[in-house]
Amino acid sequence: MTQTDDQVAAANLPVVHGHTETWRLLVPQTIIQTRRLLLRWWRDPLTMVQSLVFPALLLIVLNNVLGKQISVFAGASALYGSVPMVALVGVMSGSLAGAITLGRERDQGLLARLWVLPVHRASGLASRILAEGVRILLCTMVLFGVGMLLGFRFEQGLLAGLALFGVPLLYGLGFATLVTACAVFSAKAALVEAVSLGSSIMMFFSTGFVPLAAYPRWAQPIVAHQPMSYAIDAMRGLSLGGAVRTPLLATVAWSVGAIVVFAVPAAVGYRRASRS
Repeated sequence: MTQTDDQVAAANLPVVHGHTETWRLLVPQTIIQTRRLLLRWWRDPLTMVQSLVFPALLLIVLNNVLGKQISVFAGASALYGSVPMVALVGVMSGSLAGAITLGRERDQGLLARLWVLPVHRASGLASRILAEGVRILLCTMVLFGVGMLLGFRFEQGLLAGLALFGVPLLYGLGFATLVTACAVFSAKAALVEAVSLGSSIMMFFSTGFVPLAAYPRWAQPIVAHQPMSYAIDAMRGLSLGGAVRTPLLATVAWSVGAIVVFAVPAAVGYRRASRS
């Protein structure tokens, strides 16, 4: 009896034993896919420029052009506002670059190929969350390192300095959840571009760009209560000193709120994009 070509091909396919949707497989497969994403971002010029190069150059330019005037006006070094602001800019820019990469993987069919492989299907989205967290921490440390070269210091001690890095991490995960939801539902990244424009406007209307008193009276409530200003004020308090509790709680509320609102759409959209 001779075998047909289909039978021969089927005999050569790998055999999957057991159920792939188990918690035992989720952790190692998430780590593998996280490593893949980090390597891809590291080798992608767009991601590196938006996450590190652009924010670092922005910080140097702001410090040289406006630093002295803002320091005199605020009564303290402008770096305690500009360094946290630029760290958040790097967080948001990197998330936007990652969303563009996600759109490319969807359009190239990579998400669909990963979906049919014998791997835990939750590992794809979980790895993106983990990779975002690693990227946020690494980029934040680099940008604060640049700030220290310019004169930024952690005046409140080691514990406050360590807690400071949790602020951009939480803020970045909330923002990344929003951007991911936009990326998986937008066919041509139009929503991602709109979010990019909105994040740029938030930077110029934040307490990290200039002190709150420098804005017109009608704009001060908007500037004071937008999420980026709360995160900047919390990091300023943890580094230079001042109020921490109120801006930190507001940052947690904004970030957790974004995660709660956009987590389900992001998961549903990622599943739909993987199956298309």
